[in-house]
Amino acid sequence: MAAKSDYDLKLVRNIGIIAHIDAGKTTTTEHLLYYAGAKHKLGGVDEGTTETDFDPEEQERGITIYSACVPLKWLGHTLNLIDTPGHVDFTAEVERSLRVLDGCVCVFDAQKGVEAQSETVWRQANKYSVPRFAFINKMDVVGANFANCLAQIRDRLDGTPIPLTIPIGSGSPKDSSTPFKGIIDLLAMKALFFESADHGKTFRTEEIPAENLEEAQKYREELFDVLTSHDEKDRITTAYLEGQEVKLDDVRALIREQTIKRLIQPVLAGSGREHIGIQPLLDAVTYYLPSPLDRPPVTGTNPRKEGKEEKRKPDVKEPFCGLVFKMIAQTTGDLFYIRIYSGTVKTGSRVSNPGRDAKEVLGKLFHVHADPSQRDELPEAYAGDIVATVGLKDSITGDTLCETQHPIMLESITFAETVISQSIEPESSADKDKLHDTLKKLEREDPTFICKQDKETGQLLMSGMGTLHLEVKRHRMERDFRLKVRVGKPRVSYRETLKHPVTIDGECDRQFGATSLFARMKVEFSNRKSEQPVTVTSRIKPGDANPLFVAAAERGLKSSLQSGELGFPVLDVQANIVSLTTDPERSNEVAFEVAANDAVTRALKDNIVLLEPIMKLVVAVPDEFLGNVISDLTSRRATIERSESNGRYSEIEAHVPLAKMFDYADKMRSLTQGRASSTLEPQAYAAAPDEVLQSIINPEY
Repeated sequence: MAAKSDYDLKLVRNIGIIAHIDAGKTTTTEHLLYYAGAKHKLGGVDEGTTETDFDPEEQERGITIYSACVPLKWLGHTLNLIDTPGHVDFTAEVERSLRVLDGCVCVFDAQKGVEAQSETVWRQANKYSVPRFAFINKMDVVGANFANCLAQIRDRLDGTPIPLTIPIGSGSPKDSSTPFKGIIDLLAMKALFFESADHGKTFRTEEIPAENLEEAQKYREELFDVLTSHDEKDRITTAYLEGQEVKLDDVRALIREQTIKRLIQPVLAGSGREHIGIQPLLDAVTYYLPSPLDRPPVTGTNPRKEGKEEKRKPDVKEPFCGLVFKMIAQTTGDLFYIRIYSGTVKTGSRVSNPGRDAKEVLGKLFHVHADPSQRDELPEAYAGDIVATVGLKDSITGDTLCETQHPIMLESITFAETVISQSIEPESSADKDKLHDTLKKLEREDPTFICKQDKETGQLLMSGMGTLHLEVKRHRMERDFRLKVRVGKPRVSYRETLKHPVTIDGECDRQFGATSLFARMKVEFSNRKSEQPVTVTSRIKPGDANPLFVAAAERGLKSSLQSGELGFPVLDVQANIVSLTTDPERSNEVAFEVAANDAVTRALKDNIVLLEPIMKLVVAVPDEFLGNVISDLTSRRATIERSESNGRYSEIEAHVPLAKMFDYADKMRSLTQGRASSTLEPQAYAAAPDEVLQSIINPEY
């Protein structure tokens, strides 16, 4: 890290690599690190030797599970590069990474185009207004189709892709008469050919082959048509229309401007496996993706002045402000990743966590390589950087850290609801306390992993985003925390909501020994969708009731609405306090918490709808097995949303209850001779059929 006087935020890029599983994201990242000199030997996913897939579970499965942050240098710039998972079970890793990134590269499989998780990560990038460009990878595989990928980005992602490089050929020499062998730079109008002998580290620049010239000119014209349509400052339009030479720096400046405004998404072509087109991707990161200075100031609220907005510019002279976006539970001490938005912070600094009304000490500051055990210690860190620290006691993912004298609370990170649960118990009763402690650590680490005790059975349940998610957690307990555990069969995480809106009088009129309690409250319960599962509001005007009683009533409603009549979490319910009735001698806060619980019990009694998780299933299946697959899905209560043919394969999108999907992978393999593939991700909660509700109320139903 440079000294503060030399620290230039214009030369910093905080970027992520996002994609569907198996699009080649980690292989691409490995090449970026290799060419930038961040590692000296090129690793491979199949061999388990990549830099960012450092965890034994990742190496064994050949997939990315944990987002990994690696600093590297390119063209005088500092890149903080985060490689994220592609599997939907680990979507929280993508969510928290995109929350703190300034830009990202979305990798697509040239044969498969826009896949299910491609859509998910693209939407997540939209949610956080993250500028991006696309890398069309695997141009060397059978069926690679660059133009089809562009069309799908336009149609399915509502993007504006503009190619800056295009492929020369497609497919491999074994299956194509015009195999993929290089790329054309549309700005320089030159062909680039990469040397396989040194893994593409060197390349030669030549004139565009005659057979590719017409296609290159067509793409270049389309590129300039898009750029000039948004050229408000006339950087290139007049010169281009008058046939004058357009300066390359001006074109790059315009592409950068429009990329940062998210008007366009530049597109590059290549192949990580064949070592083609990676250096232009690195160049594009420095040319077109934003620095922290190009992003708007972060906005939060002042916790000491309710409703007052606070802003922090990406400036080392501003008060310190950072967001904890990731935590790794370790037996040697938990590691916390922080995106610094403003100011400067030093090792040993005492900072505030306003959301938890706590003080924290930053024990040490690090730049962490992919493997958290590989760390470079820092004396201080500045605005725009991503660092790690140890020693935080109360902070978790989504918490703001700031200077005590200049408090600010940034918007936290919201995560998807868990959809699947499993019972878990230690093999030895002596490990019971150790299991509880370990589960608490893993809960702090992963906001989509939740543990609680079933009130009826007394079983300890762990909940997550899918069977793979829970399986990885179990292996982690066994490997990293030396715990032997037993788990039950996966079960669906249902939810409850109101069937009908009701207005209820909740009451507490009790005698506890010598103490008499009284409270009465009128509450309106209704259905309301919001980011929070339960919303509690009050219509009580200031001065009409003791504010401590109002706060106790709100607290009691929130607590009681954590679970419904059947014991499942409550979803999409609003409770609005209409009035309070008090007795000057007998009313207190406890009485109003009891009255709130009574109101919730009455409101939900025989008035709930059971909600089941509905999953979005995307299946790619050879056409000859299409009928079998659709017939099987129909038997699972699936709704077919889309079916389209892509050559010899068809892609089906369906919405299907999770409860019907536990055996789907095996059944699909059987129906298609192992030739189909599928992805499953949470879509929404919907009312379950009456027979499902009855089977829960009466298991013998």
